[in-house]
Amino acid sequence: MNHVRVTAQVITDNTGTTFSIPALLLEQDGRCTALTPLVEYFIAYFGSRSPAWMNKLCQIVSMLLDYMEVNHSCFDKPAQMFASFTQRVFVGTIGDDGRDPSGLFWLPKRTATAKQLLLELSGFSDWMHDQNGAAQLNPWREATGYEQRLNWAAFINKSQRSFLGHLDTTAVATEAAKQARKTLQRRTPSGDYGEIKAFPDERFMELLFVGFMKPGKEDCPDIVERYDWRGICITILMHWGGLRNCEPFHLWVGDVRDDPLRPGEALVRIYHPVDGAAPEGFRGPNGRSPSNREAYLRVRYPGYRPRNKEKGNRLAGWKDPRMTDSKRGYMQVFWLPAGIAGRLFLQAWKLYMYQRLRAKIDAERHPFLFVSYRAPQRGEPYTIDAFQDAYDRAMRRIGLNPAKLNGTTPHSHRHAWVQRGKRGKLDPLVIQRGVHHKSLESQAVYDEPSIQMVTAALEQATAALATGESLPAPPDLQSLACVDRDRDKRNVTKKVNLR
Repeated sequence: MNHVRVTAQVITDNTGTTFSIPALLLEQDGRCTALTPLVEYFIAYFGSRSPAWMNKLCQIVSMLLDYMEVNHSCFDKPAQMFASFTQRVFVGTIGDDGRDPSGLFWLPKRTATAKQLLLELSGFSDWMHDQNGAAQLNPWREATGYEQRLNWAAFINKSQRSFLGHLDTTAVATEAAKQARKTLQRRTPSGDYGEIKAFPDERFMELLFVGFMKPGKEDCPDIVERYDWRGICITILMHWGGLRNCEPFHLWVGDVRDDPLRPGEALVRIYHPVDGAAPEGFRGPNGRSPSNREAYLRVRYPGYRPRNKEKGNRLAGWKDPRMTDSKRGYMQVFWLPAGIAGRLFLQAWKLYMYQRLRAKIDAERHPFLFVSYRAPQRGEPYTIDAFQDAYDRAMRRIGLNPAKLNGTTPHSHRHAWVQRGKRGKLDPLVIQRGVHHKSLESQAVYDEPSIQMVTAALEQATAALATGESLPAPPDLQSLACVDRDRDKRNVTKKVNLR
């Protein structure tokens, strides 16, 4: 049985509306057919799950089909096969001698990646069991006492961090804690988030006006033609606006305007690509205004969809950030430094729009702000890959090598915004609103000291020891023990009072 992955157009009714999902085509007994349960599963969850989720599930199902093809005679029960398959996903199929008689030649996967893929596969298997009575690949069993304690700890941790955690019931949690998967997986190693670097503020203006200068236009007297104003605008939004690198690509032309409360500064709003409010004043064929941006695109610009629902070059991700205005569905860009950043962006945006006008881009083609100038994509929405290439070239023009560890990737500008706010003694809640995090814990990655900071602190401590300086005395263990005992007594009293 061979299989191949394709993109399927799905029609579920007579409205003429279609949508795309990935699918696996199987060849069996000379016939080619889709893996129907997987198609039905995607249709059931289409709209509530992302294309990335579908692609990951296709990946692990494809691996399972390959594994079953070469090992179908080795197992009597699905659960046994799944347990062995789980191990192969983690450790690969290549032996210590470098050989693999199965012909799969799988390399070991990262623990976190393998666990996520197998979790999605288990969910798909559970769904098939509920819908069609199929045997579960990874059935549930009664959890051991240790596993129940871990499940309870996970429930409490999730509930405390959830906005709607107060709605969780202990009865549901108790039943869930009693269950565990039959096939266990590796535990993911814990630790820091890794080395995170921010783009250096002192090199930012050089990046804008040297890096994004057009090759061969250094001496051009026309300021409109001298620079890549599109790249400059996107980079300002990331560095001084704190946006993720995917978010500027959801902007429409009308989403940028002169701030009525701060004349001369730009007011920028990033609307939710689907549920954001549609532009006012337009009515569809039924005489009504579209309810959201997806509806507006469908009526006003057929052929274009929200970019988080597109595929290929048009796709732009969406991380579900915290909205500034949940009713109209937008987040406002907050400039840091205030004042100068908004003024510079407004000027850059005007020059970009003039540059776009000179390029004779059809403004009625679609509403997206950033567009491509080169054929065959001329006039189409600007792609993230194209910007990444332009950004990397700009980095090299100022002598920097684009790399995460160097703090020279697009995402490093968002880190620079947060760290700039921390140096400015901004309240953590203000920083949270500024970068549109839903939780303060999302900022934990920005709070960890860098490797250089830890190294510098150790060098300082070493120098202090060499000169005979005394380090701060360790805390009194006896006093700490007394504090712990007092706290335990208070907790016991509190529990008794609650009862």
